[in-house]
Amino acid sequence: METASAGLAPDADVPVDPEMLEWADLIFVMEAAHKARLQRRFRPHLKRARVIVLGIPDDYAFMQPELVALLEKKVGRFLPSPLGGEGGRRSRSDEGSV
Repeated sequence: METASAGLAPDADVPVDPEMLEWADLIFVMEAAHKARLQRRFRPHLKRARVIVLGIPDDYAFMQPELVALLEKKVGRFLPSPLGGEGGRRSRSDEGSV
């Protein structure tokens, strides 16, 4: 499994781009507003990827322990089990950098 993180904000360290979205199988966003913004800006590049809204408010600091715990809990159910199941899925993570 390969992962990456990118943001929708103009000042994101790694801004989302069309190539990233076309590469991804799964894209995680924190809020429904992030999904709407992603779809408005990049709809033609989202034909293959599944966009999943995690329902986490975008008001945590980067790597805040509570945020990390929520991400692990909510994202984990969409990822393959280390003991089997789906293998080799690629995902793009947008941790709400908007």
